[in-house]
Amino acid sequence: MLIEKYNYTPISRTNVNGSRHYATPDGGKVPSVTTILDKTKPAESKKALADWKKRVGEAQAQQITTEAASRGTRMHKWLEDYVLTGELGSPGSNPYSEQSYQMASLVVEHGLKNADEYWGTEVPLYFSGLYAGATDLVGVHGGTPAIMDFKQTNKPKKTEWVSDYFLQLCAYANAHNSMFGTAIQKGVILMCSKDYQYQEWILEGDAFTYWSDQWWERVAQYYEQG
Repeated sequence: MLIEKYNYTPISRTNVNGSRHYATPDGGKVPSVTTILDKTKPAESKKALADWKKRVGEAQAQQITTEAASRGTRMHKWLEDYVLTGELGSPGSNPYSEQSYQMASLVVEHGLKNADEYWGTEVPLYFSGLYAGATDLVGVHGGTPAIMDFKQTNKPKKTEWVSDYFLQLCAYANAHNSMFGTAIQKGVILMCSKDYQYQEWILEGDAFTYWSDQWWERVAQYYEQG
């Protein structure tokens, strides 16, 4: 089901002052999408994170974060394999493997059933001179070209909690459009919680335009900070 419609070539990661950057083919080193979002995080978001760490304790917070990252990595691998082969395979005996496998299965069942084509998975993208990153999936969703990102979560999220994910979708769409002359204006978040609840957000139309504008404001803020 993978259609190699565009030539997606790897770009190398590098660190600049401890922050993730990418060395792009045009010779520049630009910050990752996540670096820009982290460096321009609103004060209330920083406070909420600090309050959470204080509430649960630093050690527990680190454990929760590490487990979530491991679970997310495993889930993404299952989904990448599915896109490439059409099969999810079988989980190992490790309980985290089984959990992430079941989460990936729900994303396939409820989310990827609406994906008509896959153009690439773990797609490296950059906007020359400004930023770079990799999106989970590019293709056609519901008959429309789209950026699709897989997300795991400890518990189901409210829409107001996923604004950074909207910004990521717009960042990757704008980069793809710049690189390949496309006109992608749709993004889809496919999320599953560790207790196996699936959630989905579709960003298009006026909402896509709004969040795209918000993304460019964050890019400008990042470079204004120096």
